[in-house]
Amino acid sequence: MVARGGMARFWSLESLHMGTTAADGGTESSALVDDNGSEEDYSYEELCQTTPRYLQPGGEQLAINELISDGSIVYAEALWDHVTMDDQELGFKAGDVIRVLEASNKDWWWGRNEDKEAWFPASFVRGYIRQCRKHTGMFTTAQLSTIFGNIEDIYKFQRKFLKDLEKQYNKEEPHLSEIGSCFLQHQEGFAIYSEYCNNHPSACIELSKLMKQGKYRHFFEACRLLQQMIDIAIDGFLLTPVQKICKYPLQLAELLKYTTQEHSDYNNIKAAYEAMKNVACLINERKRRLESIDKIARWQVSIVDWEGPDVLARSSELIHSGELTKISKQGKSQQRTFFLFDHQLVFCKKDLLRRDILYYKDRIDMDEMELVDTEDGRDKDFNINVKNAFKIINRATEEVHLFCAKKQEDKKRWMEACESERRRVREDKEMGMEISENQKKQAMQNARKSRHGKMKGVSYNGCPVPPLHQSLHPIHQRHITVPTSIPQQQVFALAEPKRKPSLFWHTFNKLTPFKK
Repeated sequence: MVARGGMARFWSLESLHMGTTAADGGTESSALVDDNGSEEDYSYEELCQTTPRYLQPGGEQLAINELISDGSIVYAEALWDHVTMDDQELGFKAGDVIRVLEASNKDWWWGRNEDKEAWFPASFVRGYIRQCRKHTGMFTTAQLSTIFGNIEDIYKFQRKFLKDLEKQYNKEEPHLSEIGSCFLQHQEGFAIYSEYCNNHPSACIELSKLMKQGKYRHFFEACRLLQQMIDIAIDGFLLTPVQKICKYPLQLAELLKYTTQEHSDYNNIKAAYEAMKNVACLINERKRRLESIDKIARWQVSIVDWEGPDVLARSSELIHSGELTKISKQGKSQQRTFFLFDHQLVFCKKDLLRRDILYYKDRIDMDEMELVDTEDGRDKDFNINVKNAFKIINRATEEVHLFCAKKQEDKKRWMEACESERRRVREDKEMGMEISENQKKQAMQNARKSRHGKMKGVSYNGCPVPPLHQSLHPIHQRHITVPTSIPQQQVFALAEPKRKPSLFWHTFNKLTPFKK
């Protein structure tokens, strides 16, 4: 007999196991594809050569026969080897492409490969969806990249993860299974979901555009039927990876709930739960950062006389900003507006007449700097009296930068912000937080394009008038807790941390060149 806790643990394990195996719209055996999850591409004729029609859900063989009757050339991919001694049957190997000529029988179809025409078992094949790559007249490379993202990488990862998970799953006594180590072993691999989740909104937009045309609805529906997938539209299947990565913390929390501390897998399950929460947090943080770099890019193109590399070359978030007085070694003071990003401090000068226009002046590399508090009174390095001051010293060159704030509380905020910048840089390195060069480049291109579209030929002192400054919001919370009581379909939306209203960027609203 299995105790009540053991039975509950059994159902938790079953839910976790089925959630992994049903990733592609139906349960699959991990032995169907090789360890790399590779599937070779073959060329073939257009799926539909006549006027496209949208297929209503129904029997697969009926739908395929309709396509064949309409003059379409239909292909199927072999999932398994079919070895036969019967001359009336078609032999083939897994991965072979078979042209389907007749499919009136649900169990046996008539088809042709390179050798001959004969009968073959319908259950041994599936629709050859990847051949949409060959439809250059229907899909561009960019469209396919936008719609599917890195889903093939996720597929390869999941096949390997599923194999390892099944090895740890005790079929005879499921409540004794030890699967925690499997999650810990693969926790770094789950990071590939980040790119997919970030791309998913763009995929939905692109797919929505295509689905307005009948030929695309017809094509995707035919692919679904040929692969014998459940009656869910393609956008539903594309949402699956997003839902899956959010389900793991919930499922592990439920499993941990019914796993006693004496169980041999308890510590690993607990560690796996924390690891998958961190994965969800990292994915959520990357999503927020992508939104942040778009705003930073728009901010940069609004700065007049920008020099040197883009901010995004090294930074991906704004931490603090405000006005400070910068004092030189000669005792000269300059009022500047400073913007503290991760890795660098950028400062600008306001226009003498138009105070809402900023001119780029310089930047300081924060990676080599040390923050030093400075007491009120006469400073020995600069030989002047200072108040509300602090220094940033280059550890390599010993160059000293002296800054003075208007108020003591302003100085305190800047000191805390500089410490926060160093802490966040360390956390980013530990979390593996990176924004690809392509994403940074795209953000800058979009910002420049947007600026060009907003310009109306108006200039000021020979310089183009920049567009409105964009409000940027510093991070207030990095780590999240996924509640176990929230319905699974709501978790992805809840993963976005709630941010308190920020006073940091109140000044940005005053720096808009066309305030109405």
